[in-house]
Parts: sequence; C-alpha cells; structure tokens
Amino acid sequence: MRKKVVVNDLMQKNYVYYLTKPPGRKLGEDFNPELTPKQLLNIGVFGGKYMTDCKKEFPKSWFKNAKLSPKARDKNLNYFKVNASKSLSYWRKKGWIHKDDPRGWFQWYCRYYIGRRHEDDSRQIKRWKAIKRHIAQIKKNCKKGDKSCRPKQRQVLLHWAYDGRNY
Repeated sequence: MRKKVVVNDLMQKNYVYYLTKPPGRKLGEDFNPELTPKQLLNIGVFGGKYMTDCKKEFPKSWFKNAKLSPKARDKNLNYFKVNASKSLSYWRKKGWIHKDDPRGWFQWYCRYYIGRRHEDDSRQIKRWKAIKRHIAQIKKNCKKGDKSCRPKQRQVLLHWAYDGRNY
C-alpha cells in the first residue's frame, strides 16, 4: 500500500506525503492512544480551531459531528469547557513543531493514524508517553469519576488522545 497525499491548506502548499500503513487503531506496541482523531474532534478539543481548513486531507466522517470553530478558538467547544492550549508560537519557540507538521502533535497523530510514517514518529510517540504524568496527578488529587477536579489537566489528556473523562 502506498497512496500519495498532497496537502494544500492555510499552512502548507503542495506538501506531499505517502500512506504506507493501513489506517486504524493498531498503531504500534508502544503507541496505543485511547481515542481516535475522529473521537477527539467529536468530543471537543483545541477549542474547535484545529483542522478547520484541513477537511480535504482526512476522512469526511471525522468532521460529520466535529466541534469546530473556523474563526476563533472557543473554549466552550472543549469537553471540559476550559482553555488547555498554548499558542502555536509558544510551541514553535520550544522547538516542538516539526516543519512537516506545522500544527503540531495532533496533526502528526492524524497523519500517523491514517497511515503516514515519518522521521518524527519516535519523538512524537515519546512526547505522547510523557503526557501520561497528568493521569497520575489526577488519580492522586481527585476522587475517581469527579470530572470537576482538575479539568484543565483532563482536557490536556484529551488533546493527547488519553481519555481524561475516565480518571
């Protein structure tokens, strides 16, 4: 399997990548996100501002019930109704943005999920694993099932495909 994808959106012009793996959940032994990109978009992440101009690149079904806000980020579209995002400029300053995925980790994850494999995969998976520390903080400081406890950390977990609703 090798399918060519050409991206033309607000952040990339004629960016080409190839799908070399089948799409789906079985992403690797050390990378097992709890939520798919479609589930994340439907639950409410990134204030709805993420991926509003990328619909042609990804499956239409991902956007059918997605909570999107094309004009500006809206924290009320997030599952926990809090802003849990840093600005893209912050991420750039930290050196966390790879040139091929100018929107960051979630863009990388969406592309990985549909079958792209890339030189940045191991770094991004390592970053995903590091976010798990928020689960420990929630378990330590919150009663199980109390979704009002640490909503910002729970939203961060959602942004990284851990189901922050379950801890």
